[in-house]
Amino acid sequence: MRNFEDDPTLEDLLTADQLQRLNRMLSALCREPVEIGSARETDAVALEFNLETVGWLSGGSSEQERVAAADLVAFLMMFIAKYRLAANLHHDTTEASYAELQKQNEALRASEARYRALSDQLQDKVDEQVAVIKQAQMDLYESARLRSVGQLAAGVAHEINNPIGFISSNLKVAGDYVNDLRELVPDTDQNRELLNDFSDLIGESSDGTRRIASIVSDLKTFSSIDQADYTLCDVNELLSSAVHLLQTEYGHDVDILEKPGELPKISGHPSRLSQTFYNLLDNAAQALKLRESGTERGRILAKTTVTSDGIQVVIQDNGCGIAEDIRERVFDAFFTSRPVGAGTGLGLTVAQDTIRAHRGSIQIDSREGTGTRVTLFLPVS
Repeated sequence: MRNFEDDPTLEDLLTADQLQRLNRMLSALCREPVEIGSARETDAVALEFNLETVGWLSGGSSEQERVAAADLVAFLMMFIAKYRLAANLHHDTTEASYAELQKQNEALRASEARYRALSDQLQDKVDEQVAVIKQAQMDLYESARLRSVGQLAAGVAHEINNPIGFISSNLKVAGDYVNDLRELVPDTDQNRELLNDFSDLIGESSDGTRRIASIVSDLKTFSSIDQADYTLCDVNELLSSAVHLLQTEYGHDVDILEKPGELPKISGHPSRLSQTFYNLLDNAAQALKLRESGTERGRILAKTTVTSDGIQVVIQDNGCGIAEDIRERVFDAFFTSRPVGAGTGLGLTVAQDTIRAHRGSIQIDSREGTGTRVTLFLPVS
């Protein structure tokens, strides 16, 4: 709508229909037809608006009629202008209000976006704190497990080492007595057979005591009794202890091939590394139990080598392998493919955390029905 900041024309004030109606009404009031137009004709009277000529009125029976009609038209145009002015003011006010509403709407949208971003940030913080709490829970759980194993190993070492020492010493003395008896008793077939059986019994008992002592030693190494949190570690010794404990756990039914390399000692946490090795070996043993029977014998390979980056530990089995649909979840806390109650789902999670704490990495390669290869990388320094 025009604001009439410039001088208006007749077309700005009256539409064509309005002009025709005005001509008809003025002609009805005058004795002769009257016509309003933009062109000036003979005897035409000027139509003025705001002291400006906007058109010409011609016709009528006399000059007096034309002047009167022109005054009437000017009077009407004044009210038209006032109406237009009021309409323009209303239009401008409405547009200003709409612009203000648009501005407020944009401000509300910006505020909503800020609050949404703040909400996302808070959610991220909450998720981060939840992750920290879960990690702390897992660390506490693992720490409790390690303490329990350490306490058990300490009790076993204390309660078993002393009587094993007595038994081993007595068996050695008993072996000397058997040798003395060979010279004292008559040399008969029955006596020789009896003494030989007695010697075999003493030898088997001595082997048994040495085996018990070895298990206790492995258990002490596994739990790292009386050792600091971080100390120089012999990876081969820790891995070998874990292998021996696993074989004891499974009644020596697991075929494990050890291939230790010449390794330097590293700074680490012996107890956590031992726990990691045992967890991985236990997973491999479970995979062998679940494998389908075939011509190839099930076995586990435990191998250590030195690389340009540090120490590499490989634990490989030819068991059932890991299904493709769960491979990406094997490191998730509390996820396990074992039956309910058969596993905690923390073995690989703890292993990953332990290796990362030693600034190393862990990699799993598996094929369902073929086997699994777990490779640990540990830096030397």
